[in-house]
Amino acid sequence: MNDAKGLNKVLAVLGAFALLGLSGCGQEAVIETDSSIQATTEQTSGSVNEEGAEEHLDYEDQDEWVFESGEMQSPINIETGAAEAMATDGSLTLDYAEEIIDVIDNGHSIEIEDGGQAIIAGRSFELAQFHLHSPSEHTVDGESFPIELHFVHKAQDGRLAVIAVFFKEGTENAAFQAILDDVEANEESTVASGLSLNVAELLPANKSYYHYLGSLTTPPLTENVEWYVLANPVEVSAEQIAAFNEYYDGNNREVQPLGERSVLKYEE
Repeated sequence: MNDAKGLNKVLAVLGAFALLGLSGCGQEAVIETDSSIQATTEQTSGSVNEEGAEEHLDYEDQDEWVFESGEMQSPINIETGAAEAMATDGSLTLDYAEEIIDVIDNGHSIEIEDGGQAIIAGRSFELAQFHLHSPSEHTVDGESFPIELHFVHKAQDGRLAVIAVFFKEGTENAAFQAILDDVEANEESTVASGLSLNVAELLPANKSYYHYLGSLTTPPLTENVEWYVLANPVEVSAEQIAAFNEYYDGNNREVQPLGERSVLKYEE
């Protein structure tokens, strides 16, 4: 190892300890400071090697992903018959901005930078971005969906919440098409397009959901992330699924063991 590489490694280690010194933990879903900063985009920018070059995730070799620790990993298979009815009010109110900040093909997903708010069981979370996986990362009774969308939120205290939406084959979806068109039109551009999007078209009318505590689905796979997986899928056309799969087909993490965790069901 040359002197420059050695110095870089020392600085990286010192930086990691400095971040850890700022981190905290608590009940439910308190995320470490360094991880929460990364997790607002759910690690969509990939990893960085020793030389500082960006490396995108290899979904064909998930066993080699950086893994911190724990037995509360995501995604999971949701067994609908085993889900427990939620005993408290888990009402979900979503108010997302129609003016999109940017639509980005980041190398292993299409990510839409957006703002807005989710009120989950009376708690406020700010939307950071949403992005897409194909096929779905979560499964329901062992069955997957063609596409899964993740709305990634962060609360003021650092807690993370991800609302997941399944897409199934059906009629064409205007909002989904607008995203596809924007990506295609701006593949060679670094300027935000100023897309206006009816985000409600990417959400089901009935917002019943399954809830559990899990992790990010990309490295460092940090745990204590609150997951809210909407039970009712949204329709997109077969042509739209095929168009998305021209960009990404197989950017889903493998299903992880549920272990001793409970899955709760909220009926709207």
